[in-house]
Amino acid sequence: MTYVAPNSVQARDIASIVHPQTNLVRHLEEGPVVISRGQGIYVWDDAGQKFLDGAAGLWCASLGYASERLARVAYEQMKKLGYAHLYRHTTNEPGVDLAEKLLQIAPVPMSKVLFQCSGSEANDTAIKLVWYYHAAIGKPGKRKIIGRRMGYHGSTSAAISASGKPDMHADFGLPFPDFRHTEYPHYYRRHTDGESEEQFAARMADALEALILAEGPDTVGGFIAEPVMGAGGGLTPPRTYWEKMQAVLRKYDVLFIADEVICGFGRTGHWFASEMYGIEADFMTLAKGITSGYAPLSAVMVGDRVADTLIASGEFNHGYTYSGHPVSCAVAIENIRILKDEKIVERVHDETGPYLKKRLEELLDHPLVGQIRLEGFMGAIELVKDKKKRKTFEPVGAVGTICRDHCFANGLVMRATRDTMLISPPLTWTKADIDEFANLTRKALDLTLGDVKKRFG
Repeated sequence: MTYVAPNSVQARDIASIVHPQTNLVRHLEEGPVVISRGQGIYVWDDAGQKFLDGAAGLWCASLGYASERLARVAYEQMKKLGYAHLYRHTTNEPGVDLAEKLLQIAPVPMSKVLFQCSGSEANDTAIKLVWYYHAAIGKPGKRKIIGRRMGYHGSTSAAISASGKPDMHADFGLPFPDFRHTEYPHYYRRHTDGESEEQFAARMADALEALILAEGPDTVGGFIAEPVMGAGGGLTPPRTYWEKMQAVLRKYDVLFIADEVICGFGRTGHWFASEMYGIEADFMTLAKGITSGYAPLSAVMVGDRVADTLIASGEFNHGYTYSGHPVSCAVAIENIRILKDEKIVERVHDETGPYLKKRLEELLDHPLVGQIRLEGFMGAIELVKDKKKRKTFEPVGAVGTICRDHCFANGLVMRATRDTMLISPPLTWTKADIDEFANLTRKALDLTLGDVKKRFG
C-alpha cells in the first residue's frame, strides 16, 4: 500500500471524490497522481515530475495548456456576460456566432445546431432526435439504435447503451432494450487469411444488413459510429468500409449519427474525419476539440430533413441548463480562430502527421509491435505476443497496463485500451516533440518487453 500523507491533496481526494473509469479499491490503496499545472505540451505533478502529454488529456487538449488567447477570451466574456441560457426564445451572441461558424465549416450541409456540455450529452441528444424524427413522420416503431461492438459514445444511459462496451454495461443493467450492436471492424485482428480490406468491409456491411433484417427494418431508426474509432482501439476503417455501410443505411432509411466527438477539429489532419471517408450523416456530434478542453461544450449538427421535421412539430421539450453557455461558446470561437490562424490542421495533415507516422512505423521492428495505425494525430500501437499469428497476450490488457505504467514512470502520458496504446497528442506538436515521443515510447516498449519475458516467459 502506498503511503499517503495525512491532509495531503491525495488524502483529501481519497476521502471525498469518486473517480470515473477508475478501480476504486486500488485508488483507496494508492491514491491519485496530482496534476498541478500545464504549459504547452507538458504537464507536471505536485512533486515536480514533468510529463510529455501524448494523450491530449482525454483526446481534447488540442492546443495544449495555458493558452493566453483562450484564457483572455474566457475572462472578457465572463466580465460581459457570464451566463445565459437558450430556453424560451432567448439567445446570446457567442452562441449564435458559434452556431454559424459550425454550419460554415461542416463537411456536408447541415441545417441547425443544438448545444450541450459533453460528448455523452451530444450523442444522447442525437439518439433522442432519431426517436423524435421517426415519431413525427408517423413511424414511431423505428426506435432501435445500432452501434458497433467496442464503439464508445459516452457514459449517459443512452450513449453507453449505444456503445459496444460490455464492461461498462454490466454493473448498471444496460444496454436499454432498444439498442443493438453490429460487428467490430478490426481488420488486423479479425480478417480471415487472404481476405482483402475491401472484402472484409463487404462482410461488415453484410453483417449490418443481416442485423437490420433480423430486427425488422421498420423497427431500426438509427446507427451511430465514430469515423475513426477512439476508445475501441484507435481503429482506422478498412478501405471502402464507409461507402458500403452507408449504402445499407440508405437502403433501409436508417438515420446516421456520425460521432465526431474525438475526430473533429483537426485530430485526423482534417477538420472532420467525415471528409476523409465521404460520410454524409444526418447528425454530427462534436465536443472535445471544439474548445481544446478549456471549457465544457458539445454540439449536435442536424441535417435538413430532421431539422425541418423538428421545426414543423412545434414545441420542442428538450434542453440543458448550460446549452449555449456564452463563455464556452466564446472560447470555442477563439479556439477555431487559432486553428485557422496558425494553420494547425493543415500542418498536421501535411507535415507533422506524416512525420509522426514515419517515426511510429520505425517501431514495427520491435518484438511487441504488431501494427501501427494512424490518421493525422489519432491512432494506436497494437501490442501482440505473436506477430505472424496476430496472437494476443493472456489475460488481455495486462501488457497494455504494463506499457502504460512504464510510459508514465518515464515522463510520457499515453493511454492503453486492452493491449493497444492510444495516440492522441496536442495538435501543436513539432517534429522535435515527435522525436521525443518516439524515443520515450521505444524506451517504454523495451522496459515492457523485459517485464513480459519475466512474466510470460
